[in-house]
Amino acid sequence: MGALTGLRVVEFAGIGPGPHCAMMLADHGAEVIRIDREGGNGWPNPIMDRGRITMTLDIRTDAGRTAALDQCDRADVVIEGFRPGVMERLGLGPEVVLARNPALVYGRMTGWGQDGPLARRAGHDINYIALTGALDAIGEPGRRAIPPLNLVGDFGGGSMFLAFGILAALWERERSGQGQVVDAAIVDGVSHLMTMFTGLLPSGRLSLDRAHNMLGGSAPFYRTYKCADDREVAVGAIEPAFWSQLLDILGLTDTGLSQREQDWPKTTETLENTFLTAPRDHWIQLFRDTDACVTPVLSAQEATRDEHLTARNTFINQQNLAQATAAPRLSRTPSAAQTGR
Repeated sequence: MGALTGLRVVEFAGIGPGPHCAMMLADHGAEVIRIDREGGNGWPNPIMDRGRITMTLDIRTDAGRTAALDQCDRADVVIEGFRPGVMERLGLGPEVVLARNPALVYGRMTGWGQDGPLARRAGHDINYIALTGALDAIGEPGRRAIPPLNLVGDFGGGSMFLAFGILAALWERERSGQGQVVDAAIVDGVSHLMTMFTGLLPSGRLSLDRAHNMLGGSAPFYRTYKCADDREVAVGAIEPAFWSQLLDILGLTDTGLSQREQDWPKTTETLENTFLTAPRDHWIQLFRDTDACVTPVLSAQEATRDEHLTARNTFINQQNLAQATAAPRLSRTPSAAQTGR
């Protein structure tokens, strides 16, 4: 009963952002037919692979190609994540498929994009976020850059933009009756995500230098702190009112601690020493029901048991696995995490 009920998607199995996009579409009601090779892609994922009908085909053979084309003929959307030119060599590129099904939306997920000097080169999330300036801004001053898992590239700049492009093309098809190709490149998506930061550079409101980046972990009011039990808390007290409340609860109101950048080293040292005096859960209880913007740094397993996330049913137990439920939530056509079909 989801918003995408009636939408038929063919997913050529890949790894990472393509499957994540297909999962989101399935969660919102789309029928997703995954075309996979014998033995799978080597990265089975019982959570992200949910909600598919799987067909095993060797698309390098005439019989496999014909069966795949038959599925594409009856689809609204195709998703593929191979390097540029691969689907064309297999006889399954957009020119062939759109000639047979002109209303099809053909979603292409790559790191570098369909053109440009690097288009046919290998790469991974870390390479894409490095080239776009995102990785350089992440990490501690004077130390190496820290890749933020694959969240920024593959999923933030990848699957989310692929899904947005597909839905934009489907909306336009309502007027024109014509499909089109969606070229979703992670380098484009990450560059788009960076506009919040690059847009503030000319004003001096924000710096991407790790030693001066207010949002990068150098500011004492926006970073993590170790506690007595070696666990951590996250502090996000950016606004003066929240900062004032943080100091008051910690008993540091009259210490002269400041949010001014020239005072960051002294202020950071004081807060580090303060949080080290008690275990994490002591601080979390102390800051409970306040606006000081202090939360525990939870492990993935701990997150599934968190009071707030439990109240929202952010995680569900399905197939004996704790997994994120479908998102975002729609009021009239609710989404739901689908099981395999």
